Amino acid sequence: MKYVVLVSHGDFATGLKTSLDMLAGKRDDVIAVGLPDGKTADEFALMFKEGIQAVTGDDEIILLADIVGGSPLTTSLNVLADAGKLANTITIGGMNLPLALTAVLMKDSLDKETFTATVVSEAKEALQEFKLEQPEEDDEI
Repeated sequence: MKYVVLVSHGDFATGLKTSLDMLAGKRDDVIAVGLPDGKTADEFALMFKEGIQAVTGDDEIILLADIVGGSPLTTSLNVLADAGKLANTITIGGMNLPLALTAVLMKDSLDKETFTATVVSEAKEALQEFKLEQPEEDDEI
């Protein structure tokens, strides 16, 4: 099985999982672990280990993190390395909802290189400036 594992500072990962549940349906292949305010990286490591208990040596992981180089990502990678699961892991930092949704929906249908390019492209395409034009005073609203 391929798991999408979301990690973040605070409740971002768990909130994102809630949004994914609304859009893609509740799924057993999506795991979210957040680093609560005031908790240490060591405490997060224990939470992460508990969160990924269902993942076996034959499973693959798509690890999505909020910030490249942040404690949740680096700690998760250390836990996965210690468990011998790093070789079966795709890691992407800078997650947003379009990236996570694309990852969940496309993870089983694309090869590794195409998958990574597709989800990163979706994440980038979702970032756009939205401009509203102000109506003239004479215009009716």
